[in-house]
Amino acid sequence: MRKQAAVGMQLLRTQGPSKMQFWLLALLIGIGAGLAALFFRLGIDALQRGAYGIDDQSLTNDAHRLPWWWLVAVPTMGGLAVGLILDRFTGDGRVRTVSDVIEDAALEGGRVEQREGLASAAASLITLGTGGSSGREGPVVHLAGVISTWFAARINASPMTGRELLGCAVSGAVAASFNAPIAGALFAHEVILRHFSAHAFAPIAIAAVAGTVINRQAFGGATEFALTGEPGLGFFVELPAFMLLGLVSALVAAALVFAILRADATAGALFQRTGWPRWLRPMLAGTMLGVIAIPFPHIIGVGYQTTFAALNGAFGLGEVIVFALVKVVAVAITLGGRMGGGVFSPALVLGALTGLAFGMIATSVAPNLSGGTTIYAMAGMGAVAAAVLGAPISTALIIFEMTGDFQTGIAVMTAVSLSSALASRLLHRSFFLTQLELRGIHVAEGPQVWLPQKMRINSLMRLPGAENAPAADLVRNLALSGRTLVDGATLDLALSEFERMGGAFLPVIRPPEPRDPAMIGPPAPPEIIGTLYHVDALRALNQALAEAAAEEHG
Repeated sequence: MRKQAAVGMQLLRTQGPSKMQFWLLALLIGIGAGLAALFFRLGIDALQRGAYGIDDQSLTNDAHRLPWWWLVAVPTMGGLAVGLILDRFTGDGRVRTVSDVIEDAALEGGRVEQREGLASAAASLITLGTGGSSGREGPVVHLAGVISTWFAARINASPMTGRELLGCAVSGAVAASFNAPIAGALFAHEVILRHFSAHAFAPIAIAAVAGTVINRQAFGGATEFALTGEPGLGFFVELPAFMLLGLVSALVAAALVFAILRADATAGALFQRTGWPRWLRPMLAGTMLGVIAIPFPHIIGVGYQTTFAALNGAFGLGEVIVFALVKVVAVAITLGGRMGGGVFSPALVLGALTGLAFGMIATSVAPNLSGGTTIYAMAGMGAVAAAVLGAPISTALIIFEMTGDFQTGIAVMTAVSLSSALASRLLHRSFFLTQLELRGIHVAEGPQVWLPQKMRINSLMRLPGAENAPAADLVRNLALSGRTLVDGATLDLALSEFERMGGAFLPVIRPPEPRDPAMIGPPAPPEIIGTLYHVDALRALNQALAEAAAEEHG
């Protein structure tokens, strides 16, 4: 038996998984991702009860019983722990979340950073358990990527297989987080892989089902938000109101994204100017959150209790507006302060509050034409989240599966479509892709842009002395004239140089080592290590694009 297992592993490494083997891997990864989501959620609840002595369901109502200094001390100490973890185990002191998974799916063959990913999961758990105002889904998505990366390394998976394994992990994690198997599968395609692949749909769906089973074994088949009322669309003449709500939701989503990015940039500039240690940044953010939590304890943690209350119309209009503004500030401080967590849950909270406020105004203007405020809260929840995530299809389905109410689909889809359309003009299609754009990673533009950015010319150049290499004197003369490419350059840079300088080929040089300024004499010439032909560069790009198209449409 052991020998047969060894033979099977060898076949997986050398020939890749067959269809049945891949489905089995998808099942195992889905179970692993579902368990990761489950234990992450239970860990947050346990840490929160230990820190505050109150569970998440009662924290908002009972936080006033705690001393004010305790509300400040808990997130401050949590921020200190987060800062020390990230400073020790990450190179840049930054939590890894969904944007990093998108980047790794596109540029790294579906492999995510494992050491940094585990540290980020620990930092996010501490953040959410000690008063941070963010979401649990983003860290779980990256943690699931760590699991799929481990499997991909064991079988020496190709980049295409690695991406599909990553899609399986993400679908299992999202499905387990929301008890939403359909949305989990579509989220992996729509947000992470950024295309819908027919041959990958079955294993990704298997993983989503596995993650859902894990959730239902732990929490039963109940939906995340059990609505007490009967939301319903009053008349079709009410649909223009939901179109307007979609536009308002896009503006709210853009405000949330810009607030987070501005807070991150401001804090980064402050720490660069002052020279303060980076581990101090989450601690200061925690202190600020603690101060805000004294009058507004609803900012603590994931915030699903606030979402549930908004969906059931438990707030007045003034409360809703204030709560929404404070939530934006708290999320910006949490994420801009380099604490842990994601943006999905905050978008749901803010969307429910936005929809409720809009519904209160709309129903007061035309009470006889309205189905009630609850439907507006549901539509707003989907519209803001879709605009932030850049995922209208999977977000709408998540709303349906989380509430168990599919009869309000017309209102939700109307608001989601308009919010997504407007938000795509205000942002780089989503919060995650905007983050990547600010890092100089242009995944949003498609494989024709990011593929040349990851391909190195060293594997494409012709070596000196090869039969198909140009004459050495021609190469030398070009190098002396300055028409060269540098060792390790990417294909996009090479193509732009061919466009600028023309010619059939360019020398590839290795610059000389820096020399002592005291040395006398002319500097050493650069070493010519090869030649890149324009036709070779174009052929390599065409082949890479063909493989990407085959992966998407196969």
